[in-house]
Amino acid sequence: MAPVWDIDPVIFYLPGLGLPVRYYGVIFGLVLVGGFFLFRWQILRGRGSEDEAAGFILPGALGVVLGARLGHVFFYNFDRLSHDPLWLLRIWEGGLASHGAVVGLLLALGLHSSRWKRPFWDTVDRFTFSAALGASLVRLGNFFNSEIVGRITDGPFGVRFPYFDDLPPELTPARYPSQLAEFGLGLFLLGVLLWLDNRLGRERRPRGALAAAFLIVYFTGRFCLEFIKERHGAVDSFILSRGQLLSLPPLLLGLSLAWFAWPGRKGRVN
Repeated sequence: MAPVWDIDPVIFYLPGLGLPVRYYGVIFGLVLVGGFFLFRWQILRGRGSEDEAAGFILPGALGVVLGARLGHVFFYNFDRLSHDPLWLLRIWEGGLASHGAVVGLLLALGLHSSRWKRPFWDTVDRFTFSAALGASLVRLGNFFNSEIVGRITDGPFGVRFPYFDDLPPELTPARYPSQLAEFGLGLFLLGVLLWLDNRLGRERRPRGALAAAFLIVYFTGRFCLEFIKERHGAVDSFILSRGQLLSLPPLLLGLSLAWFAWPGRKGRVN
């Protein structure tokens, strides 16, 4: 029989306030802290300052949260927003889209690179390690929230999510734990970036090379894993899911960027 995942997403309630402290929120806090230290490592190695690294904390956090939230709302759940507008603000309930997070981060990184007079793609390269960590840990948060689950399966890797299906455990169908698969994808991506950074000579690496690797590896993985994820209603009745269609533009951007950033080519990106 498939294992049951019925952990309450709420760890505890704040005394006197009644506000829930969720695993998702704690993990998201770890993403922000861990992401900062990875970005700081890269900025200092690139002869930047502590202020340059710290200066990205607020715009980076806003870029991730607002981009991911708006991406989820407009790409996946706009109907719910029309019935419950305040749901847009209840981020602690879950509902963040990685595609929107990428857009929000690119905008924030553009503003940051302009402020600190650092080439845009160099700034993006230095942030890819933080983004890979976030892509991994956020999916672990989704697992604790029993959301973004996989399709029903009779195979050996199924997990039952009573909180998602709103059924007693014994009546809950087994589903692919797609959140854990994406958690593994993020860790694999982080390993690829660390290997590639060393392989390309660290500070001698071509600008845009790590950004290209991030986009290619992550969105290729996302495209493939969408085949085992639950789809979002009738609008996803097409042969490709909405998540797969949204993965194609960043994947093509990554391939284009790799072409120009590849060592030995004359047309380097800035």
